[in-house]
Amino acid sequence: MEEEGLLLASPSSSSPSLLSGISNVSTRPFVLAFTVCSCGAFVSGCVSGYSAPTQSGIMKDLNLSVADYSLFGSILTVGIILGALICGKLTDLVGRINTMWIINVFFISGWFSIAFAKISNRSLFFNPKVIWMLDMGRLLHGIGIGISAYLGPIYMTEITPRNLRGAVSSCSQLFAIVGSSLFYALGTVVGWRDLAILGAIPFLVIIPLLFFIPESPRWLAKVGREKEVKAVLLSLRGAESDISNEAQEILDYTEHVKQQEDGDSGFFKLFQRKYAFSLTIGVALIALPELGGNSGYSYYTDSIFTRTGVSSDFGFITTSLVQMLGGVLGTMLVDVSGRRSLLLENRWWEGGTSILALISVLVYFASYGLAMSSIPWIVASEIYPVDVKGAAGTVCNLAGSISSCLVAYSFNFLLQWSSTGDF
Repeated sequence: MEEEGLLLASPSSSSPSLLSGISNVSTRPFVLAFTVCSCGAFVSGCVSGYSAPTQSGIMKDLNLSVADYSLFGSILTVGIILGALICGKLTDLVGRINTMWIINVFFISGWFSIAFAKISNRSLFFNPKVIWMLDMGRLLHGIGIGISAYLGPIYMTEITPRNLRGAVSSCSQLFAIVGSSLFYALGTVVGWRDLAILGAIPFLVIIPLLFFIPESPRWLAKVGREKEVKAVLLSLRGAESDISNEAQEILDYTEHVKQQEDGDSGFFKLFQRKYAFSLTIGVALIALPELGGNSGYSYYTDSIFTRTGVSSDFGFITTSLVQMLGGVLGTMLVDVSGRRSLLLENRWWEGGTSILALISVLVYFASYGLAMSSIPWIVASEIYPVDVKGAAGTVCNLAGSISSCLVAYSFNFLLQWSSTGDF
């Protein structure tokens, strides 16, 4: 029976390297599934990185105030909160693949809504001069991110052999850093409307591949489709692979979870005392980095550079390179150093950033990409049993989203009040 405990310790030194390990499971369905998840993470990164280099252009073209643009930046996190509320239930109800189709609709609609945004005199929420298509597009993006932030790591964890889960999930999440970094760089040479159109291009790859990737074997077992579990595992591991033990572990564990249910089912089952420790770890790992200012750094980097006299073009290009370097190092180290040790090392570096503005931004993004961008979600996808995984994902996602929303909306105002006090 498979135990889903707290996988925070370092793995043994005999763990295979990422490349050699992936080559052993590089069947076509697995590669296609990895490609889809990586492209989805790439799009999420593009969305997160979009508002930083386009701030001055959007504010000038649409005559937005700081409050208007703060709403545009922070409404993404409102969408993430909405996505977080439904992510666990949705993925459990309709399955992993069908949820991916829904996410793509949100992302594509969001990009085109932003690209064709115009000034409107209609009132929305508390903003009297609303670029409603601009804000609606950002809201749709937030819902997509809120769902995919949970779905991507969960799906990759469920289809990947145990000894490769950390590295494969981290490698997939690396594409989020690549997407953010690419948009940081492209935003210096491409207009904000054109940049939004470019954001829709990855879906030309994602949508056709969705027809060919397999459903999660763990979800199939959970919904009673046991006969399909072995077929999916054979497609993922190869026709010559011996998947009998892995299939039996999945079926046994699913049956064990069902037998352990004592009538206390549903969302609130997660709040039993036996889940308190793992729930605290998941919520803390995801919420605290957001409260540490990640959304402010990511969404309003242009404001930081402008106020400190740093060239925005130089700053964005340099930041994009440093982000990718940190992400690559994190992917290489996640199954070598282990989740816990890498997280601890990352927090030490974030605490030791220089007071110089550019160096501070670079060190922050490098350390964030090294561990905090992906490992919290990898840990959260590993530490919960299947019967509460959906509810746990919702709670963790919601905690991170609310934290991000608070920072995203208040950051620009705090920066105007006191940049020193803000940081």
